[in-house]
Amino acid sequence: MTHDLVLTGGDVLGHGTTDVAVRAGRIAAIGPGLTGAVVHDVTGRLVTPGLIDLHTHVGPGYWGIDPDPVAWCTGVTTWVDAGSAGAYTMDGLRRTVAQVGVRVPALLNISAVGLAGRTGESRDLANCDVGLAVDTVLAHRDLIRGIKVRIDHETVGANGVEPLRRGLAAAEACGIPVMVHIGTTPPTLDEVLDLLRPGDIVTHCASGIASPLGPAVRDAYERGVLLDIGHGSGGFAFDVAQAQLEAGLRAYTISTDLHARSVHGPVFDLPTTIAKLVAVGLPLTDALAAVTVHPARALGLPGGTLDPGAPADIAVFRVEEGRFEVVDAHRQVRQAPLRLANEATYVGGRRLPARLPAPSPPWIPLTDAQRAALARREHAVRALLATPLVGVDGLAEQFPRPTTRST
Repeated sequence: MTHDLVLTGGDVLGHGTTDVAVRAGRIAAIGPGLTGAVVHDVTGRLVTPGLIDLHTHVGPGYWGIDPDPVAWCTGVTTWVDAGSAGAYTMDGLRRTVAQVGVRVPALLNISAVGLAGRTGESRDLANCDVGLAVDTVLAHRDLIRGIKVRIDHETVGANGVEPLRRGLAAAEACGIPVMVHIGTTPPTLDEVLDLLRPGDIVTHCASGIASPLGPAVRDAYERGVLLDIGHGSGGFAFDVAQAQLEAGLRAYTISTDLHARSVHGPVFDLPTTIAKLVAVGLPLTDALAAVTVHPARALGLPGGTLDPGAPADIAVFRVEEGRFEVVDAHRQVRQAPLRLANEATYVGGRRLPARLPAPSPPWIPLTDAQRAALARREHAVRALLATPLVGVDGLAEQFPRPTTRST
């Protein structure tokens, strides 16, 4: 049988060295000797399901970024928007989702204003309307997979864990999980964790600010609360991540919290975040499960595997071995023994085209070094694109001149 697309000879995650065939946007077969209308040799490359980033911000507002310029060169095919939109702004997120080339399921912010601004969305409890949140979930069942609640002092003010209680009530009514952001206190971390149910998610689980290492974390972990990395601009510390790993508190999912402030560092992208977890001792196979099958299970998402019938979301990586410097949110440095360099990304069997990122929004704080690096990158891209693609030897005469007859 001839398929639409076949990737041949790759190291296919969970299947060894073999071929992957795609037909009608889904994985059609895995095995040797497959034939296709289009065949790409990926010998020596790691072939994985398209990566699923459980915590990103792509919706309109202060934090959102366009996912496509990052997705095509990182292998991330599913971007879970974690609370950028609330009930008042969900229609705006839906319009954004319709315009991008990747999959964007969403977590509804319990605050109806969402993340239009930097913070403070749950200081007015009138915004945290349980009935309105439930109605919004029911109206957008195809898009919304959970509820997002940010619980830190700057976000909730004097309201403590009440926004979380309301988020849990809405989630319970709709049969979906809650993702809770942890950070500065009050309220205390123990107050937050004690409310969570099996299947709920704690993001920024290796935060150097919240330092979730006490008995309450152990209790939550053992009753089935899921830990998510959610790196972000301030949510990941190497020492906390390593201490949790040594204590047997393993993050179920690895996510970036990629947004307009973190995309230029310290996060950069999901493959870099994977390398950071490998740097503190997590085996690569476990890290890959935490960005494929685990986030799919956590939110009931399609994908996460390359089994026949699954969506043909595929990432092809070159695994580079060596010593690679990686940095956390607090400028602590570790050496990763490998890095994943993406060579191709497919969504529904369609290879994502190259896309250039837009300039950083004017309200995003950047260091002088970041600004200089962005300027150098723009100059390099401009110079590359301004140079003719090939010389005369790379051209064909597309419209030959007629042969002149001699008289």
